[in-house]
Amino acid sequence: MKMSDTLAQAFDDQITLEFEASMTYRQLAIEVDVRDLPGMASWLRHQADEEIVHANKFIDHMVDRDMHPAIGAIAKPEITCENVLDVFQAALDHERKVSEAIRTLYRTAEAEGDLDSRPLLNWFLEEQIEEESTVSEIIGRLELIKDDGPGLLRLDAELGQRPVETTENTQA
Repeated sequence: MKMSDTLAQAFDDQITLEFEASMTYRQLAIEVDVRDLPGMASWLRHQADEEIVHANKFIDHMVDRDMHPAIGAIAKPEITCENVLDVFQAALDHERKVSEAIRTLYRTAEAEGDLDSRPLLNWFLEEQIEEESTVSEIIGRLELIKDDGPGLLRLDAELGQRPVETTENTQA
């Protein structure tokens, strides 16, 4: 039931990356909030909270297997955004980084012969496909909108309709 040291370190690294993703989304939320786009800011804050839920899933998995997870150092997000499209492109770039890290974690678990990690990692593989697809769709719509103010405000309103949840994955 316990993990190898190699796999435990890989899980710790993923936990840290999930918290880094949360901080990245928080910074991106600030970037649109200062542009007076509260719906997009809300959507991005929700994503930040979702990343904490993801970190908790990895933590719970390790604790359930009698391991002691440890969060590593989390660097300040280094984000430069000239416009809203840049914000969502930064989000997609980070999602791709997380996706590759999960694939690497999956490969590590396979190399270590750790069958117990498969259900969790399979869930994350599917989740990352959804995450990248969603952000890609928003980018596609922003590319269509370009500098159209009413279009941007419509998208802002739409993204602001996302239900509010907490990091414990329940309605607030």
